[in-house]
Amino acid sequence: MANSNPIIVKGLPSGPAGRSSPEGTQVLSKKKLQDLVREIDPNEQLDEDVEEMLLQIADDFIESVVTAACQLARHRKSNTLEVKDVQLHLERQWNMWIPGYGSDEIRPFKKACTTEAHKQRMALIRKTTKK
Repeated sequence: MANSNPIIVKGLPSGPAGRSSPEGTQVLSKKKLQDLVREIDPNEQLDEDVEEMLLQIADDFIESVVTAACQLARHRKSNTLEVKDVQLHLERQWNMWIPGYGSDEIRPFKKACTTEAHKQRMALIRKTTKK
């Protein structure tokens, strides 16, 4: 089910799909990655190979999210990728919610369902720790 109409992504430069972006158009650059690492641990230094791998993983993640969000936009019969498409994919596939974008509704906390087997294991653990 190929759709010949291109999806318009507002705020992103247009370019050939499926190609690695040059250093100037990457969402995450080496300098930004190093700044992020320094924010977490000022004494940490990444190897060149590790930096390249992390940048590749970030690019692959962004590409897969945008591709899936474009499929959602096409499913809505739209040629424009909207925030709600990205949000829906991130929420459903990655269990991520990015606050501050889209609707300002308060997201309900989804408590994980506990199975009977889990309840039995927890009761056994509690019983053995009391002794």
